[in-house]
Amino acid sequence: MFPGGGNMQQIMRQVQKMQKKMAEAQEEIAKMTVEGTAGGGSVRVTVTGDRRVTEVKLAPEVVDPDDIEMLQDLIVAAISDGMKKAEELAEAEMKKVIPGGLPSFPGLF
Repeated sequence: MFPGGGNMQQIMRQVQKMQKKMAEAQEEIAKMTVEGTAGGGSVRVTVTGDRRVTEVKLAPEVVDPDDIEMLQDLIVAAISDGMKKAEELAEAEMKKVIPGGLPSFPGLF
């Protein structure tokens, strides 16, 4: 017996169940997408829940060969926005699996 009255087999079953739920949630999150934008929507990027950029869309009016630096900045801003949204999505989905965060096992460590 461990402190707190739990036994090791019960704890291991809980950990395995949680690992399975987390893996399933991560698979689902990877399938989800969010959109990051910049320049009032003139630059849009699609980012998956596992933080992969899958698409970049540029409005024709934002493509100015004389100001490539501005376009580069807008793309970076849109990707940053998409990554932030993907991170928030992943956190929200994982909280559904583990509402109170990871459990602690007093006396185990």
